[in-house]
Formats: sequence, structure tokens, C-alpha cells
Amino acid sequence: MCARFPNVHKVVCARPGPTSKADCLNNVLDAITQFERSANFAFAGFILHDAEDVISPMELRLFNYLVERKDLIQIPVYPFEREWTHFTSMTYIDEFSELHGKDVPVREALAGQVPSAGVGTCFSRRAVTALLADGDGIAFDVQSLTEDYDIGFRLKEKGMTEIFVRFPVVDEAKEREQRKFLQHARTSNMICVREYFPDTFSTAVRQKSRWIIGIVFQGFKTHKWTSSLTLNYFLWRDRKGAISNFVSFLAMLVMLQLLLLLAYESLWPDAWHFLSIFSGSAWLMTLLWLNFGLMVNRIVQRVIFVTGYYGLTQGLLSVLRLFWGNLINFMANWRALKQVLQHGDPRRVAWDKTTHDFPSVTGDTRSLRPLGQILLENQVITEEQLDTALRNRVEGLRLGGSMLMQGLISAEQLAQALAEQNGVAWESIDAWQIPSSLIAEMPASVALHYAVLPLRLENDELIVGSEDGIDPVSLAALTRKVGRKVRYVIVLRGQIVTGLRHWYARRRGHDPRAMLYNAVQHQWLTEQQAGEIWRQYVPHQFLFAEILTTARSY
Repeated sequence: MCARFPNVHKVVCARPGPTSKADCLNNVLDAITQFERSANFAFAGFILHDAEDVISPMELRLFNYLVERKDLIQIPVYPFEREWTHFTSMTYIDEFSELHGKDVPVREALAGQVPSAGVGTCFSRRAVTALLADGDGIAFDVQSLTEDYDIGFRLKEKGMTEIFVRFPVVDEAKEREQRKFLQHARTSNMICVREYFPDTFSTAVRQKSRWIIGIVFQGFKTHKWTSSLTLNYFLWRDRKGAISNFVSFLAMLVMLQLLLLLAYESLWPDAWHFLSIFSGSAWLMTLLWLNFGLMVNRIVQRVIFVTGYYGLTQGLLSVLRLFWGNLINFMANWRALKQVLQHGDPRRVAWDKTTHDFPSVTGDTRSLRPLGQILLENQVITEEQLDTALRNRVEGLRLGGSMLMQGLISAEQLAQALAEQNGVAWESIDAWQIPSSLIAEMPASVALHYAVLPLRLENDELIVGSEDGIDPVSLAALTRKVGRKVRYVIVLRGQIVTGLRHWYARRRGHDPRAMLYNAVQHQWLTEQQAGEIWRQYVPHQFLFAEILTTARSY
């Protein structure tokens, strides 16, 4: 992954496992601060995500807009749908739809406190600095099983501002799309996090038992009752799960028993009729009817919030999933209580990692073959030459550029290997011959950021040249920024760099092509000599960004 995406950094935990998410986050944060010191700049915010998360293309822009004014920014989480028969996984869409559609917005409005979801969370630099100072250099509590929940309260205690953002991004085209019945256009286009949640009963029980231990048992020891009645109310709502999960399950069993008795009495003519012990108590019957009304109200609310994002079908199915969700929560509560009693202290319970499914964001599931392997298979180099190139790699350059500098391969051979590696075509270009009207198709900031040149238009598709492979995410971003479909080809080393200098450089120095042309005009060089000098000059031009990103790996 790091080889394919140079902006991805691998962090190895300082201590051997088993570990926890909080410990991993502390190691990642330490690596970030080291990177800041070496690069001599500071990040404005720090975003939490899991590897399996699918994020909105507007998420970073939203965080950038808010991070100067808010210290904790949380966006909603909406799990991916599965087949309706996958009740375990689908209980998560019910719970998160209601939690992030109603509960957390109300909590923020009344108490000003937002619990982090552990994903889709942005911390300001002020917040991270305060957490580091609070923990003597350790931001996240390594003994906490729900470090995200813990962080929200710690920042609130320090008087920092927290916000839960439900921001829809809807354009006119999407408004006209066919939607699921009663699905809300704004709600279903929210900037949010999408991911798959556990699909097996045992995995869901393990995950939720960890949440219960962290929020209920560890939270009760770590975060005492406050002087704010409003915040205490929400603390009680968090902690009552230790009781309500048991009570809800028992109530469900009683309700199912009564429904079976009712069906038995209604369908069997000679059935034994059981007398109610409560029918003679008017106040108790009133209380039961009120309780029934509140239950119906809660069910209707869940249907409304699930329908808003997933459509009416899932909204109605959420009623059936209530029973399965109660069973999962009951078993998770039982497991959490058992673990706490076994260890004697909730903070001694070990982290239990949950295995997630990874969504496919593209139909192309090829794994990139190593460049050295391709060059060997094409008989461009020998194994001995490859070993020598790896040992004597030119600092600041990737393997292909290093081998080119050492004279082991030509620019054409490198381009052919890169094209084969990425499954695209390759070609040689003359950047000076690109029409200026085509250059205008791509803003300078985009061309320089992605190191690409527009080459031609084919059936309203913009063909761009790059000296290296472009990952699917960057290609999609290019398409959005240019406003038309983009396809790329590999171009010989140095041709993009010299082309970018010619067309997009803000401060243009001496034009090497013009200097050679001038030398030919004055008969200081022949055209053949000038052409040979140019052919030797171009392949040795490299992007400064490549040198920077590659040098960090040494």
C-alpha cells in the first residue's frame, strides 16, 4: 500500500501486541508529530477513520471549514445495507439512523457534548495538544475500550467546543434521480461515513459487549456525575443500558408469551381463558396503556429515521429487527457483565478486536505487480542488476527513476513497464506541441497537484499524461475537478515535468528548448546535436514532490 500510495505512511507500534485501538492511535499520533518536526509544518486537525470506512468526497472540505472554530467535529455514520435477511448487520442501520438522526443532535443542542463515533471525527490541534498535555504525552487512554467516547467527555470538561454536523450535499441532478419510496433527498445525501458492520451474531455480541464495558462500566469509574443536570441526564441514558438491556429482553419474552396466549384463545374455540390479574386495577391499566403508547411512539420514531436514509422498506423491517437487536444487546450485556466480574476491574478487560468487511470501491481488484518483477519478466534487466539497483538506490528516487539514472534501463523501457503495471497505454509526447486551448481545460493548480498534462480529447473524454500510475481515488478527483471524464496514459520520464514547467510554472526561468533552438540558429550546434542533448536532458528531470515523499522512507 505504501509503495503504491506514497502519501500513505506505515506506523509500527513501539510495543508488541496484544494492543488496543487507543495504543495504536497514540503511536500514529507520535508518528504524525515526528513528521511535522521533520517537515517543519503543523497540521490544523487530526481525523479518525477505520481502514474499511468509505468517506464522502466533501468530508475534508467540511472539516477544513470548521476546524478553526470547533475542537471536536463529528459527522454521521450510516452503515451499508446488506440483504434484508442479514438481520444482525442490519440492526446497526436501525440503531445508527436513530442515534445520529435524533439522539446526538438533541444531545449537542441541550448539553453541548458530542460523543465521538471513533470514525468520521476531526480533532482540532488545540484539542490534541490539550489531550497530550493532560496525559503527559499520551493522548488516548490505552486502558479504555471506548477511547472515542472517553475523548468527547475529556474535551467537554476542558471547555472545548464540540459539534455534530449533518450537512447534506444535493445537486439538481441528484434531486431528479429515482429514489426509494419516502427516502428523504437531503438525509440520504448527508456527508457521512459508510461502512459494513459485523454480520454474524457472535461478532456483533463481542463488539457490543466491548462498547458496554467501555461506556457503562469504565465510563462510570472514569467520568463521575457532573454539576450539570442536562449532562447527567445523558450520562444516565448512556449507563442505563446495563439495566435496560436485561429488562427489554425479559419484557420481550413476556410480550411474546402474552401474544401466544392471545392467539391461542382467539383461534381455539375451546381454549382455556386465562384471567388477568391487572384488569381490575384502573390506575395500573392506565399505566400500561401509557407505556404501550410510549412504545409505539419509539417504534414510529425508529421507522421514520431509518426510512429517511434507507427508504420505507428498511423502515418497516426495522420493527421486526427490534426483537433480534434486543437479543444481541442482552447477550452482549451478559458477556460484558461476566468479563467485568471475572477481572474484578473493568479497566483490566483486554481489547477485543472486531473483524470488519471491506467494501469494494472499484471494479478493478488487480494487485500491482512489483516494477522489478515486470522488468525481469520482460528480460530488460537481470536479477543481478535488480539486486544491485536495490542496494544502490539513488536517494530520493523511486526504483524506476533510480535505475534510469544508473543507466540500467531507458525511459521507453520504464514507461512500458509502468504501463503494464497499471494496465494502461504509454506514449512519447512533445509537450510544446499541445494546443493552448487544451491546456486551458485544466487549471494550473490541478495539473501541478496531480503532475499531469492534458494531451487530447477523445469522444468528450480528456486524455492526460502522467509519468506514474494514478490511483482510482485521484483519477475520480481529477474527473470532478476538470468536469469531464478523465483517462490517463503513461508518458516517458521527464516529459511531464518539462511540460509543466513550460505551461504552468508561475516563475519561468530560462527555457531550455529555446536555448537549444537559439544555439542551432547561431550554428553553435547542429540540429542532431541539439536533439541528442534534449533526449539526454529530459529523462533526468524529476518532480520535487517525488524526491520529498520518497526521501522520507529512508
